[in-house]
Amino acid sequence: MIQSTKRILLSILGMILLLAACAPAVQPTESPVDIADQVATAVALTVAAQNTQTAEAIPPATNTPLPTQTEAVPPSPTTVLSTVTPLVLPTVTSGTGGGSGGTTTKPEYACAVVRREPADNTVFFPNKTFDIKWTIQNTGTKTMQAGLDVKYHSGTLLTAITRAELPELKPGQQYAVDFDGVAPKKEGFHVMTFVVEGGLCYPYVVIKVEK
Repeated sequence: MIQSTKRILLSILGMILLLAACAPAVQPTESPVDIADQVATAVALTVAAQNTQTAEAIPPATNTPLPTQTEAVPPSPTTVLSTVTPLVLPTVTSGTGGGSGGTTTKPEYACAVVRREPADNTVFFPNKTFDIKWTIQNTGTKTMQAGLDVKYHSGTLLTAITRAELPELKPGQQYAVDFDGVAPKKEGFHVMTFVVEGGLCYPYVVIKVEK
């Protein structure tokens, strides 16, 4: 197709040159260079047009879809749970007293009355005077600071003194507190309770009044 077009154009060019040779000399003529440029332009335009027509005649390529890829699904992992045996902590018994079957843990601050006078249920006549004596021991793991109060808490008041101060007591140290006691007029059992500041321990007295 392109070769045929070229032959036609060359024939036209030959005819143009022949007519130019036969024409009268008075008529202006185009130079061979101008004619050659025009022919080259025409040929280039023709070739471009043919290429465009050829491209339009070719049906568009059909994109063949690729086969659908099946995404492999990994198998579900099987959860394996190990049997966990719960941890059982030993029972810890807090306090200062002894006993069997448990571990005794000492608190940081605590005290105990290791000796008491009078003995429990001692009998006194009404209005009888007697001595009250408590030996207080620091049973905690830390020092009890000086100035802690031993003060009346509840029950029948058997003394005119309702408060006393403790000195500094290191763990294991003891201190004796003395009061002057008076048996009440009313017969029967009487209980008086004091407390060491902070609720560390509760000294007490139990007496019986009889005539």
